[in-house]
Amino acid sequence: MHFASVRVITADVARLTDFYETVTGCTARRHTPDFAEIPLPGATLAIGSTATVALFAAGSAEPASNRTAIVEFRVDDVDAEYTRLRDSIDDLVQPPTTMPWGNRSLLLRDPDGTLVNLFTPPHRRLD
Repeated sequence: MHFASVRVITADVARLTDFYETVTGCTARRHTPDFAEIPLPGATLAIGSTATVALFAAGSAEPASNRTAIVEFRVDDVDAEYTRLRDSIDDLVQPPTTMPWGNRSLLLRDPDGTLVNLFTPPHRRLD
């Protein structure tokens, strides 16, 4: 088995894709107005519109209703990412903070409310 992607369903593919392009610094492949992918090392972040849900099973996913999953990105320097993104973050949950397990984490929400964690493991940090 190979972990391929996480797909986020949204009512506004362009807006959410723009957000994740800003966060990741990567360019999305915008296949159609209803589907985009941001290929990253290890997996792909897929963004699908509500129109794609019916292709799987009508009503099986709802946009902007997640409160259980966290989209996480390991970065080289959380504080540098915070400086880079600070003016772009509309919903800051927690500024860079060292967690009890050693990771330094920046928590924010995407435009649909999904929690996003940018983190640096302790072995990658100098402090």
